[in-house]
Amino acid sequence: MLPADARFATYGSCFAQHISRALQARGLGWLNAQPAPGRTPPALAEAYGYGVFSARTGNIYTAAQLLALVRMALGHDDPDAAEVWPDGAGWRDSLRPAIEPAPFASRDEALMSRRSTLRAFRRSIAGADVFVFTLGLTEGWCNAVTGQPYPMCPGTAAGVFDPALHLFENHRHARVLADLTAAIALMRAENPGLRVLLTVSPVPLTATASGQHVLAATTWSKSVLRAVAGDLAADDPGVDYFPSYEIISAAPARGAFWEPNLRSVARAGVETVMGAISSQA
Repeated sequence: MLPADARFATYGSCFAQHISRALQARGLGWLNAQPAPGRTPPALAEAYGYGVFSARTGNIYTAAQLLALVRMALGHDDPDAAEVWPDGAGWRDSLRPAIEPAPFASRDEALMSRRSTLRAFRRSIAGADVFVFTLGLTEGWCNAVTGQPYPMCPGTAAGVFDPALHLFENHRHARVLADLTAAIALMRAENPGLRVLLTVSPVPLTATASGQHVLAATTWSKSVLRAVAGDLAADDPGVDYFPSYEIISAAPARGAFWEPNLRSVARAGVETVMGAISSQA
């Protein structure tokens, strides 16, 4: 059990957004290291990525993404070296291509915003008692030359796809475990008392670049992520696993926690998971 005043930093895939909201709604110690400016209306703040995670990182789908952000935030890699993509008359941050509804006015503005978020990310690592991370995907894209991971395939929400430069990766157990282990070690060097709570997003893949059927690709991906989370929790006393994936997806739920599209988690499912998480805090 954690003390009632424990501070939680929350990041990860889209399902992780529910954890941030649930902690706030229940008056628990959610750490907001990058609040919206002044009296920004809540809907506008959310549209610009404020208040969704503990810093304005946008969704972090893979362990590779997490490691890249941790390395930049803690000064191990140059944050300005990551790509900035032209978009019409503006620019997009390749680390957070959908963080703002419209492109940044200049490359310098995009880089300044990135640096601000990485400073906030570092504050959240240093100030948290518990780092909550929701693993979402094994599939991802990276730059074949620099190795920079992308949160989405270039050419979808932003950027231009180059088949010679943009490499698809479907990370196996060893890679995910290595990336997550490295990220946790770096964060603990910054905050030695940091505990880690891992979850796996129950949200299935909509599509896959693996060549498999999307149902098989989803099962493979979630199985790898669940195995990594389980191994880390079994081997490291400072890492715990919370079964949000099982609560939503396992047979006892009888499919009741899904919306009719069979992909979005229904409100009742979210409330069940979040109620269970809060009871552990």
